[in-house]
Amino acid sequence: MRDALVAAAFQLFLERGYEQTTVDDIVTLAGVGRRSFFRYFPSKEDVVFPDHERCLADMTAFLAESEAGCEPLPRVCEAARLVLRMYTDNPTFSVQRYRLTKQVPGLRAYELSVVWRYERAFAEYLRDSLAGRHDGTLQADVIAAAVVAAHNNALRSWLRTGGQGDAVEGLDHALGYVQSAFGTTPAPALDDRSEDVVVLVSRRGAPLWRVVQEIESTLGRE
Repeated sequence: MRDALVAAAFQLFLERGYEQTTVDDIVTLAGVGRRSFFRYFPSKEDVVFPDHERCLADMTAFLAESEAGCEPLPRVCEAARLVLRMYTDNPTFSVQRYRLTKQVPGLRAYELSVVWRYERAFAEYLRDSLAGRHDGTLQADVIAAAVVAAHNNALRSWLRTGGQGDAVEGLDHALGYVQSAFGTTPAPALDDRSEDVVVLVSRRGAPLWRVVQEIESTLGRE
């Protein structure tokens, strides 16, 4: 029934336009009641993105299953490939949705909110993986945004061709830039005091006890 509702919705969207199609139109064509529609989709916008909840859950589970000590960036890149696969498994539907979303501002805003949820899931995983490292939270947020940007660039390039070509190859190319920029695991932060250098200027011939006293006095003021 869920698939029937999605098929009916897109048939009407293509024939009449998104704004001109109502939930009543969709359920009538699908041969079900309004209650059945809202059992699967909270709103008309959700029927345009029927696969994202499942994909987000699968991707989050994939990240949660990461082995201890594995490099976080390659894992996140692999998770991005899982998201891309959702689109490439059904290129006709993905292209139709892309073209529809371009025409409807409300759907573009909805899509941005979906993309933000993927980015947040990446960032949360990376924050845990980079916890305790210098600027770990900042690195996690920046890397997550970069991975999403790489994914979106490859995806949209593929969609603009009508779903032709190798989307995975395009994603790997884009992720290559991310990995070259962030692929080196940062070292744990050092105590800033370990980098302190004290330079003491003393009179030639000053007794050693005076030199030591000056050093102790200087370090005591730190």
